[in-house]
Amino acid sequence: MALTATTSIRRISSIFSGFNPPPPPNPPPKAEPSTNLFVSGLSKRTTSEGLREAFAKFGQVIQARVVTDRGSGYSKGFAFVRYATLEEAEAAIKGMDGKFLDGWVIFVEYARPRPPQASNNPPPSFLPIPAFVW
Repeated sequence: MALTATTSIRRISSIFSGFNPPPPPNPPPKAEPSTNLFVSGLSKRTTSEGLREAFAKFGQVIQARVVTDRGSGYSKGFAFVRYATLEEAEAAIKGMDGKFLDGWVIFVEYARPRPPQASNNPPPSFLPIPAFVW
């Protein structure tokens, strides 16, 4: 009985030994340095005020905004912090990336610009014409 189990294991391992997983996708390019920072890994209890206080020690915070869920009001786990200068933003990345905030390890990087969105509104020539029956 042990012989068949060993043989089965060898067959299974030979099947999987030829398996090559797909290569990992290319990571997105690093964002250009800017005064706007993206902060991820936030606790659901982190508030915009708490975020501002934590980042204020690195310079003048123009805006600190935790993105929240419309229904619950809790944090979605990420935020944006805008500084007055590039130097302050760089100091904040060095000082806060990988550090704890509200019990969670956060990650700080330059924010990427939002990609252009396609309009959901069709051009006027494709709008349906309502039919009126009199």
